[in-house]
Amino acid sequence: MKIPSKGRYAVAAMMDLAINEALGPVTIADIAEKQNISLSYLEQLFAELRRSGLVQGTRGPGGGYRLAKPAAQISIAQIIASVDDKAIDVGRMNSEYLPHALWAELSSRLFGFLDGISLADSVDNQQVKDWIVAQREPKTRASSRFAA
Repeated sequence: MKIPSKGRYAVAAMMDLAINEALGPVTIADIAEKQNISLSYLEQLFAELRRSGLVQGTRGPGGGYRLAKPAAQISIAQIIASVDDKAIDVGRMNSEYLPHALWAELSSRLFGFLDGISLADSVDNQQVKDWIVAQREPKTRASSRFAA
């Protein structure tokens, strides 16, 4: 199963916030550049993340976004559902029709699985740690393998 791009981009942006949390607010422009995501698209996602109470914005010089609560209290499912309510929607299916009942059950299990993975868990992944190190190195051909 493939998570829609809105969900993947939102998770990547939230991971960026979690990784850089100790440094203070992160601008959308910085995230857009590092994650290679359109700035206008990312602004739309952050509006939805803010409405869902997952991020807080700070205005002015030195402003940007930060997590609204600890990364351990934010699940991957919450992030995806906040930007794409149809991605993990189990209520819209007709459970009297067998394929719909099957997809509703699978969607429910997928949501449960993703709800059990926190943003903190995701940031603690070794591949993510390698990516962080590569991002902090000067841009070279060797570090480009972590892009995308």
